[in-house]
Amino acid sequence: MPYRLSVLTNRISALISTAYSESFGIRIPEWRTIAVLGDTSRLTNSQIAERTAMDKVTVSRAVRDLVHKRLVARRTSSKDRRVVHLNLTREGRSVYLQIVPMALRYEAQILGILDENEREQLDRILTKLQHGVDDLSVRS
Repeated sequence: MPYRLSVLTNRISALISTAYSESFGIRIPEWRTIAVLGDTSRLTNSQIAERTAMDKVTVSRAVRDLVHKRLVARRTSSKDRRVVHLNLTREGRSVYLQIVPMALRYEAQILGILDENEREQLDRILTKLQHGVDDLSVRS
């Protein structure tokens, strides 16, 4: 099951990434970073890694590239100089607002393969698995 979920996730990400790679010149880790910052600003690299399940090195590279492309801004915390908060720039917010509808269209097409009952079951199953895995992680 983990293998099949991983393969499916990678295939879906590759399908969607073609659209935003061609339009915006960003890769999957960069999009995931933008997506998380689009939902919640002022995150650190570690918080992004935790929310996206990407490793810290991948997040650091994505952030570096997004800062270079002027899509993300870094701000050092005034309370703790070791902490760096990340935010989307105005251009980064614009990219986010353009990609979200694309991603939602792909999601609708993919979920359209299932009937309404199957979509509801899938949502319940994924939620249950997520909670179960989270519980197992806490116990380990």
